[in-house]
Amino acid sequence: MYYHNIMVFFTIFHMVSQKKNNSIEVLFSNSAAGRIQGKLHAQDSEQAPVALLLAPHPQHGGSMDNKVVLSMYKTFFEAGYTVLRINYSGVGKSTGMNLGNSEGELNDAAVALDWVEHQYPTARAYVIAGFSFGAWIGMQLLMRRPEIDCFVAVGAPTHMYDFSFLSPCPVAGLFVHGTEDEVSPIISLNNLMSKMRIQKGIEVRYEKIEGADHFFTNYQPTLTQKLKEYLLSRESTSKQRQAFG
Repeated sequence: MYYHNIMVFFTIFHMVSQKKNNSIEVLFSNSAAGRIQGKLHAQDSEQAPVALLLAPHPQHGGSMDNKVVLSMYKTFFEAGYTVLRINYSGVGKSTGMNLGNSEGELNDAAVALDWVEHQYPTARAYVIAGFSFGAWIGMQLLMRRPEIDCFVAVGAPTHMYDFSFLSPCPVAGLFVHGTEDEVSPIISLNNLMSKMRIQKGIEVRYEKIEGADHFFTNYQPTLTQKLKEYLLSRESTSKQRQAFG
């Protein structure tokens, strides 16, 4: 784990107005671009698992308030996770500007992971989750950070970006994709999954949502259910492992 002279600024208005749902706006330093804006949704327990959520492409309106990202955050939080979602540099209150070529966004994500690990060093798990372009950024971060225990990739743009580095994949995870995805046709993800499923000892689950487009229009309840089922299964597996030591 590496840190970037982390500085945290809490806005009193947000601390007061959002305390009821344990949601706080955070601004933390990014030495490369200035500062990163995030929303932290904290569980009462500091040992709760932590999920970092990554947004779609910033040059195409991607932000932490994207509808799919919001749906994902609510599902993770209701499943007992502390959740941090962020705006990339140049979006919202995040300063600086990225070129949209993944390097800047990957640095933003790494800084965010540093920050949330610093806040919750005793969390029992760290999960990376992303939608669309955010899934690609998350998977790259996964390969660089061995402390990440699991991933969730929703609408992964395997048709547009190279995901071949995931074979082999170091940790378990979940891909969710719409069969009518017009941005990244599902056939490209099918090809990736055929390679990933060969490996032993790591379970990578693949859930297809029939009829759903890239943004899961009219299918967000189904997406939520798929995520909820996966998170519940992870919790059940974790408890079984603890029981049998």
